[in-house]
Amino acid sequence: MEASRKEVLVERSVPISERIRPAQRRWSIWWAVTPLPLLDVLCMVFSVFAAYYLRFQVLPYYNPISPDFYIRLTAISVPVWLAVFALYHLYHPEYLFGGLQEYASVFNACTAGLVGMILYGFLDRQGPEEISRGWLVIAWGLSVITTGGARFLYRRVIYHLRRRGLFTRRTLIVGTNDEGQSVAAQLRTAPEAGMEVVGFLAPTDPVTSPIDDLPVWNGLSALGTLIQQLEVEEVIVVPTALRREELLELYRDWSREDRPRIRLSSGLYELFTTGVQVQEVGFVPLFSLNRTRITGMDAWMKTALDYVGAAALLLLLGPLMLLIALLVRLDSPGPAIYRRRVVGLKGRIFDAYKFRTMIVGAEAYLESHPELKAEWEQTGKIRNDPRVTRVGRWLRRTSLDELPQLFNVLRGEMSLVGPRMITPAELPRFGRWRHNLLIVKPGLTGLWQISGRADLSYEDRVRLDMYYIRNYTIWLDLKILFQTIWVVLQGKGAY
Repeated sequence: MEASRKEVLVERSVPISERIRPAQRRWSIWWAVTPLPLLDVLCMVFSVFAAYYLRFQVLPYYNPISPDFYIRLTAISVPVWLAVFALYHLYHPEYLFGGLQEYASVFNACTAGLVGMILYGFLDRQGPEEISRGWLVIAWGLSVITTGGARFLYRRVIYHLRRRGLFTRRTLIVGTNDEGQSVAAQLRTAPEAGMEVVGFLAPTDPVTSPIDDLPVWNGLSALGTLIQQLEVEEVIVVPTALRREELLELYRDWSREDRPRIRLSSGLYELFTTGVQVQEVGFVPLFSLNRTRITGMDAWMKTALDYVGAAALLLLLGPLMLLIALLVRLDSPGPAIYRRRVVGLKGRIFDAYKFRTMIVGAEAYLESHPELKAEWEQTGKIRNDPRVTRVGRWLRRTSLDELPQLFNVLRGEMSLVGPRMITPAELPRFGRWRHNLLIVKPGLTGLWQISGRADLSYEDRVRLDMYYIRNYTIWLDLKILFQTIWVVLQGKGAY
């Protein structure tokens, strides 16, 4: 390993000196953690004193106790709470600034701090005979809300700075096959993750040109020099790009080093995008694929948003939907509701409801007009479609034809936000990504809706659907819902 660090680089597509970002612009991720203890202290002190005011001033159902005891309790508890927060890894960058686990740890740490205050109140003979249970509950609730809220806002600041290139980790990807390129593309489209991909290392077959404008170096022997000169902090190894002996040798050489951190890509990127669980069976670590992409607290929040949002919209828009149904019936012969057979979660086929916007027998009309059918097969849409009725054009332009899908949301077949629903015949167009399309519910709206709607090419729609699946958060759903309102009012890309 020491010898490999002294070897020179070979076949560099770009000089290393041009790839190194000045150290003063990158900033260590540890600097992002330093304000957190002070932020937590402020939240805790505010919570306990606000709890005292609420319990003994706003809700004084018996005479207030002297604040001296609670001041002493706060002075002792705050350092203990900070220690508890540290035990829950709330000051370690490896566990922060991504996912919901940080908020779960905040909840658990605040609960542990509450138990500590109860124990102190029981042991402190100089205090009141019994610590106020109401004060404890209010202080605990406020601490969870304020600490979690402060960290949520601070995380937004870190994401903003990461998009500007700060608080990132320089990352080298070992492997230039399809999986390696997919991993790099995903990390580059999610700068909030804080991993700056600086290039690839081709372990076996030489690569002489950049990949997606990223430089490529050849040979595992160059790894040590690359890590040193590129200031690499993360190395992502793609197992499918290495022989077993190469993988074992690489990990054996570098697993003893504190820096850089060595991570293994999961393999079969297209499948593992769904998320995995690791479980030891007979002391053998085994991976199992999640049946759905969105699990745990994410799934609970998305389900709550779907049912509450769909029910509220149906109550609000019910009279409008009845009026639209009447207009559809008066405009052309046929039913008001059209049932479209589409593919849902886990490949289940269901009927998606829409207000009918075409003449009855639209499929037969398409078969009898080869030029229209050719346009449909090529682009998945038809401009100036003669099958669309007068009311149908207005409904499509305003996207009001989608409103009956709120019933599909309540039936659990669709989500308010998700990938664009497709028919079984369209599924092969997604190629190797079609498995991913079946691990989330299709959406009434989505990234495709706010990014151009029907003006997008089919390839762009596939790309946006895959981006949504890989980068889902509840905040992305809320952002899409609010932006959908503006896009619908503009009426662009709808026909």
